[in-house]
Amino acid sequence: MGWTSGSSARPRSSRVTIRRALSICAALLILSAPLPASAQLRGHGGPVRALAIAADGRMAISGGFDQSAILWAIDQGTALTVLRFHDGAVNAVAALDEGRFVTASADGRIALWQGGRPEPVEVFADHSGPIVALAVSPDRTHLASASWDGTAHIRPLAGGMVRVLGGHAGNVNAVAFLADGRPVTGGYDATLRVWPRTETDEPPRIVQLPSPINAVAVTQDGEIAAAGADSVVRFLSADGTLRASVDLATNPVIGLAVSPDGRRVAAATVAGTVALIDRRAAKVAFSLVGPGLPVWSLAFRPDGTELLTGGGDRLVRRWDARTGDPIGPLSMPRPADSLAAYKGDHGAEVFRACVACHSLTPEDGHRAGPTLSGVFGRRIATADGYTFSPALKGLDIVWDARTIAKLFEIGPSRYTPGTKMPEQTINDPDDREALVRFLEKATKTR
Repeated sequence: MGWTSGSSARPRSSRVTIRRALSICAALLILSAPLPASAQLRGHGGPVRALAIAADGRMAISGGFDQSAILWAIDQGTALTVLRFHDGAVNAVAALDEGRFVTASADGRIALWQGGRPEPVEVFADHSGPIVALAVSPDRTHLASASWDGTAHIRPLAGGMVRVLGGHAGNVNAVAFLADGRPVTGGYDATLRVWPRTETDEPPRIVQLPSPINAVAVTQDGEIAAAGADSVVRFLSADGTLRASVDLATNPVIGLAVSPDGRRVAAATVAGTVALIDRRAAKVAFSLVGPGLPVWSLAFRPDGTELLTGGGDRLVRRWDARTGDPIGPLSMPRPADSLAAYKGDHGAEVFRACVACHSLTPEDGHRAGPTLSGVFGRRIATADGYTFSPALKGLDIVWDARTIAKLFEIGPSRYTPGTKMPEQTINDPDDREALVRFLEKATKTR
């Protein structure tokens, strides 16, 4: 399935303060018996999409495809609070000062949380597309957000005008700050952009790379690590000069993190491995090998001795960053392959890219997207128990072989405007036909 760029519309710059009752679960999302301090962190109902660790190193926040965020006490191995607010996957999280956390979602909203409060203290709604990355400035005064609306926003945390960084041709997938406060963005258009620190007429420095950029990270000495679809982690200076590159073979990179001392860069891949790269030598020191599912997110603890990863197995895993050894039991049951019964079915293989967001049976329930059980003959935005955007509720579409094929022929943003679904098309008509045939039989209710 091909991934295409999202909307490039310029969003409004408004900030909304809300008071709405939210369903907050005080967290005992742990195994049936109390967990030892070395155990992995289990609690999300879908892949773990984002991770951040508080400055004191004791607490972490994770965001998931299940539309929730979880605050963790790392050493106790317990979930403290489940934060439920967003209407889409929680794609990005950040830890601020004074017990505050930030979540951002496919619903286009950013929520600011204060520890101990059962609802966001502020919500920002100035993006017009899914938000996929967050970064906090080195002086802790500004928050950057990257969105598939084609922009990045720089927001003063004390309040004030939001700076909009426009110019990418398509999705902005990554954002970071250099040590001097200059924002750095990376996008689907395969450009890395280094922006002036403040709003000026000076254009950004643009570096064209060979393939779309999924992740960007910066070091205290001003080097930029960028990686993406071609599986290569590149190390560049702020002026765009390439110093070195590390090829991770056929594993597209979807996440990067720099160790606190700047000596190593962790690169998370779609194949499920995490490469720990010696930055100066530009060589892989060792790799972390999990259950073979995508690793979406990673974060170092402040002392640099431990790395947390989150991925398709729905767990936050803990690793010794010095040796690569797992902390606690590594061997946990891999989630069952829901498509195993359809081995050899070409349509099932086309659908495999959708499994992270959609289930096929009512027993598996909703994920980031609604279950597709019984989808044929169902009016759009009417699946019970799932929150749909108002724009979808106003569309006159009933799902059948023709409308599902059309969705993937022209793309969700054109066929279902206002959707939170990632923009994707299936260009081969035979693949579309195979997918429709598969869904007709796999989603039948019994």
